[in-house]
Amino acid sequence: MLNKEDWMEIKAQIEQGVYQKDIAQGLGVHPKTVSRALRRQGAPSGKRPEARKSKLDPFKSAVDELLRAGVWNTVVIFRELQAKGYTGGTTILRGYVRPKRPLRKSLATVRFETAPGRQAQNDWGETVTWVGGELRRVHFSVNTLGFSRRFHFWCTDREDAEHTYEGLVQSFEYFGGVTREVLVDNQKSTVIKHRIGEQVRFNERFLDLAGCYGFTPRACRPYRARTKGKDERMVGYIKNNFFVRWRHFESFAHMNQLALKWLEEEADLRVHGTVKEVVRDRFHREVPLLGPLPAVRYDTSYREQRFVGWDGYIDVRGNRYSVPSELCGSTVTIRISLEGMLSVYAGDIKVAEHRLRTIAEGWQTVPAHHAKLWRDTMRVERRDLAVYEEVARCNC
Repeated sequence: MLNKEDWMEIKAQIEQGVYQKDIAQGLGVHPKTVSRALRRQGAPSGKRPEARKSKLDPFKSAVDELLRAGVWNTVVIFRELQAKGYTGGTTILRGYVRPKRPLRKSLATVRFETAPGRQAQNDWGETVTWVGGELRRVHFSVNTLGFSRRFHFWCTDREDAEHTYEGLVQSFEYFGGVTREVLVDNQKSTVIKHRIGEQVRFNERFLDLAGCYGFTPRACRPYRARTKGKDERMVGYIKNNFFVRWRHFESFAHMNQLALKWLEEEADLRVHGTVKEVVRDRFHREVPLLGPLPAVRYDTSYREQRFVGWDGYIDVRGNRYSVPSELCGSTVTIRISLEGMLSVYAGDIKVAEHRLRTIAEGWQTVPAHHAKLWRDTMRVERRDLAVYEEVARCNC
């Protein structure tokens, strides 16, 4: 740093016409230091300017809380801060987090071994493969038993709530029983809200499913998906084995048939690398501790409300379907199964059933639904013939 004597020397040499770079060389400083002194017209005062207030300042405690919770991904932290009203950028956030990274705890995870029958882990995977001669995106629901590592997967064309529930139900049926709890990720089909330090809010229909099958729902800690690492490893195992062995499928039904065959002939017979035991043998010790399946299978159909038009039809997915005419003008509940069957309910009573049709196939009508409507519409008034005779005489 320049002192007052240096400044006096700079000033004197400038008056003598010496170049700034030569002055800097003589003083052993950078030429820009000389330039700044000339602009300032003096030596540095020695006082540092006050640090400007940052947009991040009010949110630093929130950042620290996330870091203590093990969240170090600045993109995730940025989204959390935005939800709290942060209007700054990511650069200043990264600058705040970077010096703290040496304090980050080791990523090593203590393996959590579950007791037999206690827990199943649920997850989704996806891949692209040939189905019916077309390259399709395939979604597959994977459910893994925590103790035996036996797993089941079911392939479909989407991973919405209804397909998530169907995948779980099919897995329970495959295992022949139900675990005491099911661990899920934080997808909206199962978890409505889950923030650090707040109580988990589960999807109402997922709670209905849990009540029907008698398991307790559990959600992974936010931003820590490796909590259900057993299941996530199975997603990779399926991609790198099943979808490599078979690459062409006639349909999703054909794909799921091959999946069951592969599970029985390969996946169940493997020696698991962690427990050093054949999965099927270990499962034989777990299955007696699984809970029973319910007497009535859970209905995973889509559920919606529809208004019945005055012509006795409801609109569903771009087409129209008949319902009994006495329901005209009322609201009914519809259920659409994953196999494409449409059921119509008035209260708890099923009043109509149709198979979904394409728009090109046209409306679906059951004649009996509108028999009364046609009778009332086509009623013909009976008149005495004397009326027509009287009219004829008047025209004469």
